[in-house]
Amino acid sequence: MSAATSLNIEKIREDFPILHQLVHGKPLIYFDNAATSQKPYTVIDRIHQYYSFENSNIHRGTYYLSELASNYYEGARDTIQQAINAAKREEVIFVRGATEGINLVASSWGRSFLKAGDEIIISGMEHHANIVPWQQICIEKGAVLKVIPVDENGEIHLDDFKNLINEKTKFVSLVQVSNGIGTINAIKEFIDIAHAHQIPVMIDGCQAAPHMEIDVQALDCDFYTFSGHKVFGPTGIGVLYGKESLLEVMPPYQFGGDMIRHVSFQKTTFNDLPYKFEAGTPHISGAIGLAAAFDYLNSLGRGNLLQYENELFAYADAKLNQEVAGIRLLGNARKKIPVFSFVVEGTHPLDIGTMLDFEGIAIRTGNHCTQPLMERFGVSASARLSLAFYNTKEEVDKFVIALNKVLQLLR
Repeated sequence: MSAATSLNIEKIREDFPILHQLVHGKPLIYFDNAATSQKPYTVIDRIHQYYSFENSNIHRGTYYLSELASNYYEGARDTIQQAINAAKREEVIFVRGATEGINLVASSWGRSFLKAGDEIIISGMEHHANIVPWQQICIEKGAVLKVIPVDENGEIHLDDFKNLINEKTKFVSLVQVSNGIGTINAIKEFIDIAHAHQIPVMIDGCQAAPHMEIDVQALDCDFYTFSGHKVFGPTGIGVLYGKESLLEVMPPYQFGGDMIRHVSFQKTTFNDLPYKFEAGTPHISGAIGLAAAFDYLNSLGRGNLLQYENELFAYADAKLNQEVAGIRLLGNARKKIPVFSFVVEGTHPLDIGTMLDFEGIAIRTGNHCTQPLMERFGVSASARLSLAFYNTKEEVDKFVIALNKVLQLLR
């Protein structure tokens, strides 16, 4: 029995209201999940419940609603701690998304511990959000940014990584799964090598979190971040995990309410973890909604979802390679999530995406916030379809038919 049968994908699709509508008179086929995922009723209803019956500020009030909201917010932290297997709840920090998570570490850790001549290592497949913060802190501190090259298959290699490490290397920040081409990196091996040289490692887990189980203790990463909206939760909420020993010695990233213990005009002392890094009124409904998203995923079984997505990847990969003449898929890594970036000679990705929209099909076109990666493959832009567990083989079939129709018109 296939994973699709055991999961009952059609029943799962009923949980996502946005999937059941017409776009330009055609049934919506949503293939832009790497940019953001759709939300199940359980997440939508939980947020509605909060704003309808529980809304209040947290950690400050002694009245019923404040205590209720505070309990749900902190309960969400416990849910995330369990979901990523953090050793302590204090190691889970709520941020606006992975972009803020990376900026927090680059600003707080980088400003505290980097000096002129130090080196930071990233890879050639990073999202701009894992390039620019390190680039800017290097400029500020006089440090040097080094890049692990990407090969023709869209993979990075341990030997190249080892060759970049020396006594000046102070930090490593790598993507676990590429949003541009879907490559799954052997991230644990990179972490182990870095740790053998006493170098801390941060992992961008934005594309990993929706498609696989995350165990930060098994990875032994020092920092891990992901965005809620990519893992079927709300926008504007994300998670930064950090080892307690590192977070304790890092200064606050922002300043304001709730991150302080005592304020006077002469001196301010800061709060304990994790509140030291959560200044101001947080995204309370977002944290509660994100917890609901993880509860939903757990109810389906993460192993079942992964098996089905592997089936869907293999099916889509075969269809694209066998039935679309002239297509060039960027990257052919041995391990991938169902993300396909492609170009077709004689056509522009923007034209492909625009015309597919009139077929009711939503894909992404452009550089996917990975300009250096696109340049590595000799293109300025690509078309990208990215699948989730609520997508079907029938949708893939319709996509291939529509794509061939569009290509015929463009040619």
